Amino acid sequence: MVTRRIALFGGTFDPIHRGHATVARAAAREIGAERLIFIPARVSPLKGFFPFARDEDRLRMIELALAGQETLGVSDCELKRPAPSFTLDTVRQFQRDYGPETAIHWLLGADSVGDLVHWHRIEELIDACHLTTMRRPGYEPDFDRFVSRWGPQRIARLQQDAIVTPLVDISSTEVRRRLAAGENVSDLLHPEVLRYIREHHLYQAPQP
Repeated sequence: MVTRRIALFGGTFDPIHRGHATVARAAAREIGAERLIFIPARVSPLKGFFPFARDEDRLRMIELALAGQETLGVSDCELKRPAPSFTLDTVRQFQRDYGPETAIHWLLGADSVGDLVHWHRIEELIDACHLTTMRRPGYEPDFDRFVSRWGPQRIARLQQDAIVTPLVDISSTEVRRRLAAGENVSDLLHPEVLRYIREHHLYQAPQP
């Protein structure tokens, strides 16, 4: 019997920005999760390249962005494992840590739905946890195209777990571009994250 829910939010967070926190918090509230845990990846299997900032810098920036918020946390479990980071391994670890009475929700951006066919052992992942798609208002992800691959039961599960979250038009790529160009990003980053980036000279444009 499920007595509580935990939301896991994975990504490179290079760097973490206000959009990450806003959307993930909204998702956690929607599913009734008692805790939301950010999980920085060492390297995404689909991206194939390492983040711009070091692991310890990305981890520290997440800690700064979440400081003082008791229901939010960060785990370095994927940073400790050899790259690449597989979501199924992380879900299994949290299931062991929290036990069978805890439902694990892995938060997924709607723009990543098309890439699910490339995820490591995706059928097992769908069966193992609640793969929770965060979709923007008025947008319905097309899960039906995967029926022949995963079967109607898994598709129904994915559709049931899809939730509506706010649309926040921010990307880490844009944040890095603005930082490298010396543009103002104070509206995109937590003040302590921005201070850390400046103090450690992260995301600067290469010197000629």
